[in-house]
Amino acid sequence: MNHEQEKYYVPEQSPWPIVGAFALFFIAVGCALTIIQLDSPNNSGAILLLVGIATLIYMIFGWFRNVIQESQAGLYSEQMDRSFKQGMGWFIFSEIMFFGAFFGALFYARMIAVPWLGGASNNVSTNEVLWPQFEAAWPLLTTPDGTVTQAMGWQGLPLINTIILLASSITLSLAHVALEKDQRAKVKAFLGLTVLLGIGFLTLQVEEYIHAYQELGLTLQSGVYGNTFFLLTGFHGVHVTLGAIILFVIWVRVLKGHFSAKNHFAFQAGAWYWHFVDVVWLCLFVFVYVL
Repeated sequence: MNHEQEKYYVPEQSPWPIVGAFALFFIAVGCALTIIQLDSPNNSGAILLLVGIATLIYMIFGWFRNVIQESQAGLYSEQMDRSFKQGMGWFIFSEIMFFGAFFGALFYARMIAVPWLGGASNNVSTNEVLWPQFEAAWPLLTTPDGTVTQAMGWQGLPLINTIILLASSITLSLAHVALEKDQRAKVKAFLGLTVLLGIGFLTLQVEEYIHAYQELGLTLQSGVYGNTFFLLTGFHGVHVTLGAIILFVIWVRVLKGHFSAKNHFAFQAGAWYWHFVDVVWLCLFVFVYVL
């Protein structure tokens, strides 16, 4: 009995993974040097960081271009689609673990280290040696060297940004439903609005950082509270930036007539990533800003 065999496409060797590895290396080293050189006239860290970001953007667009060309040429099979879904699933899982580490650090600082320094669990003598007159409260607004800061409230810009991200999830879902119904005009409108909302979020986050540094005295030198605040919100901002780039590329593809009601995994993958970023922000808003 003859059965039609499913074709399997094996992509050619690609330079993009190694380009992406160099980009992430430059970004990591650049971030570290930038933090170290905050009070120094030397800006080599910032330059390296910009080189890393530019290389990463170049890699994303170059890799996307190759994948789009292969897809449009009809080279992909159902097996490739399953591989893409598995790859995206594992990528999002790795991102969950990434943020889980930072939320874990926040939990440790708030629930273990701070009470311990305050004399909990019969560590009164240790408390007197390490930090006399320490008060176990969160957020820590005074560092051991006497630096005083203010906490970032949940109202104002953080609340507005939460509403913006929630609205962007709704508009993205509406775009997905419209694509499944082959209503391309609605797809273009709702997806374009989602990208604009993402840009609006990033713009307000920059304003929030300016407010934190100039008016609240909340900086990376503000002890464990400042460190955890900027690490969590900063890395989330990086992910929003990446998500906005992905959705923008998808929007451009929609304008060019790509995707169909049945075949649009690239759209789905971008939507999965964006919804993941939204969920992370909700957790961040609750545990960093509100509680």
